[in-house]
Amino acid sequence: MKNLFVEQTINKIDETVELYGWVDSKRDHKKIVFIDLRDRTGTVQVVGGEEFKALSEEDVIWLKGLVKKRPEKLVNPKIKTGAVEIEVKEMRVLNKTNPIPLPVNTDGYEIDEEVRLRYRYLDIRRPRMYKNLALRSKFIDLIRQYLFSKEFLEIETPILSETTPEGARDFIVPSRLQPGKFYALPQSPQQYKQLLMVGGVERYFQIARCFRDEDPRADRAYGEFTQLDLEMSFVEREDVMNLIEGMIIDIYEKLKAPIKQKPFPVFTYNEAIKKYGADKFDLRSGEDKKNGTQAFAWVIDFPFFEKTVDGGWTFTHNPFSAPLPEFMDDLLNKKNISSILTSQYDLVCNGYEVGGGSIRNHTPKGLKSVFEIMGLTPDEIDLKFGHMIEALGYGAPPHGGIAPGIDRLLTCITGEKNLREVIPMPMTSGGRTAIMKAPSAVKEEKLKELGIKIR
Repeated sequence: MKNLFVEQTINKIDETVELYGWVDSKRDHKKIVFIDLRDRTGTVQVVGGEEFKALSEEDVIWLKGLVKKRPEKLVNPKIKTGAVEIEVKEMRVLNKTNPIPLPVNTDGYEIDEEVRLRYRYLDIRRPRMYKNLALRSKFIDLIRQYLFSKEFLEIETPILSETTPEGARDFIVPSRLQPGKFYALPQSPQQYKQLLMVGGVERYFQIARCFRDEDPRADRAYGEFTQLDLEMSFVEREDVMNLIEGMIIDIYEKLKAPIKQKPFPVFTYNEAIKKYGADKFDLRSGEDKKNGTQAFAWVIDFPFFEKTVDGGWTFTHNPFSAPLPEFMDDLLNKKNISSILTSQYDLVCNGYEVGGGSIRNHTPKGLKSVFEIMGLTPDEIDLKFGHMIEALGYGAPPHGGIAPGIDRLLTCITGEKNLREVIPMPMTSGGRTAIMKAPSAVKEEKLKELGIKIR
């Protein structure tokens, strides 16, 4: 097993080490041949001779060699291992490479994105992409550490579920055991996390995979994305906001990522629209953008409902939200609907919405009123939400939560222009899994087994 990374060689001067990695580059000076050996931590110069001549860039090798300190005038200050080099004693080729279809020693921005996604397993060899993935891993680890310290439980919720009214199209999955019926992949674990609160869990989170069939854009990946899903019992709006704000400040301090203003400024929806013309805005100055400063803000007091094209009402954010306490009477009596404000709170960073949450309607009567205002019949309410209304009737505690988008937060903190740069293997803008080439046709016998006919 590999037990030494390239960057650790700086602490092994005058020791013999074994290294594994890829040939990043080769410089042939006839009797002496230099290679740069690369692994995920960086590169180190290796000095050899005839044994290196047949090597190609991206060949995978093992070598044993002596770590030597470089003469001061030959130190390379641009890399971590620039003060040392390896004098090779033994070398073995573990795998020869075919010609690489794209360079992996550049930042990659100059390469057509479709090509990069087609060869994503090569694309992530480039240092920038590896750095993004390593940051993603660290970021999620710090989330877990923080929430475990606050007595949260990490709990998985089902992936095969029922269609939900969350504003986007569902991905549906046919059932073999119940022909003609379908599951839906969850747009979020919204109902499940509320049911966990009914169950007395009190503090829940998960790093949740969510699925939405909506058009891609620079700040939104097609098909699937990752969010921190979180719910708490016996809380008010400010409790959830303070928890998430404290978590972000803690994580960003550990990552040495500067935050413009602490505590985060808070704007009402009307204030944001009046001042910035939108409920997503960028508070950074030009200097902030240069030094990587992150500018967070909260937006609160949203309208609960908005008019539909046919003159009815629909929710602006989340039908499971509670109104602000002073508007509960209007909700229950279905009056002054346009004036009702929701307990929704959105987290904004660098001009993007990076998270949204609310205090929930924890009584059957309150949740029913929302669906009645939306024009659902009693039968429709019972069919789609009867399980939730029944559950809330068994002593559901007051509860609320939030779901910050991990992909969007990482896009902001890295300064990347496109969300796909921080996702290991994203879909293409055309909705295809670039490497596996899905979606694809299914054999007729499989369709027959599922009871499906394609016209």
